[in-house]
Amino acid sequence: MSKKRGLSLDEKREKMLQIFYDSQGFFLLKELEKSGPKKGVISQSVKDVIQSLVDDDLVFKDKIGTSVYFWSLPSCAGNQLRTVYRKLETDLQNNNKWHTELVEQCKALKKGREESDAREEALNELKAIEQKHKELKEELMQYADNDPATIEAMKKAIEVAHSAANRWTDNIFTLRQWCSNNFPQAKEQLDQLYNEVGITDDFDYLELPAVVPLAVTEGEL
Repeated sequence: MSKKRGLSLDEKREKMLQIFYDSQGFFLLKELEKSGPKKGVISQSVKDVIQSLVDDDLVFKDKIGTSVYFWSLPSCAGNQLRTVYRKLETDLQNNNKWHTELVEQCKALKKGREESDAREEALNELKAIEQKHKELKEELMQYADNDPATIEAMKKAIEVAHSAANRWTDNIFTLRQWCSNNFPQAKEQLDQLYNEVGITDDFDYLELPAVVPLAVTEGEL
């Protein structure tokens, strides 16, 4: 013989509700755990089944003294089902309204975007403009070194470097003079050392080349 199939949760809920409807009385949990097996619901699962019914407002409970009583009437279940039905009906109406609004918005967005030769031509023209913009931007990057702001920044950097170089040149001359004054007997050794590190007789301060003005065009004469 095949093994008897166990009850599903929904079936257990129906069986336990039937206990309330048949008696229309009040029960303690332990009483329900005794009555459950008579309907095919094992006592160990009665508590969870009853709690699920309480969560769905199909069974009510209240504490009287130190005991908790459970009850449910057919009229209560009917009211709960009607409430659920009204909520679902309201949700359906809202969803239908929302769907209608989305359809209208979709139609509005499509308006003026129908496939046509004019639209295709406009799209091609837009692509051509975007391509031209990209090419001009790349060409502009090639002339970035000739930008007035870039040139001015380079001039200032050159001036700073020139000033620093001459400041170190002045320090070298000062050091040479100090060595000559304090170690006159080592003049030959010092001159040899200077030549080895590149401080020769033509070592001198740097001078910036004169700025060559841009050629004047005939139109500016």
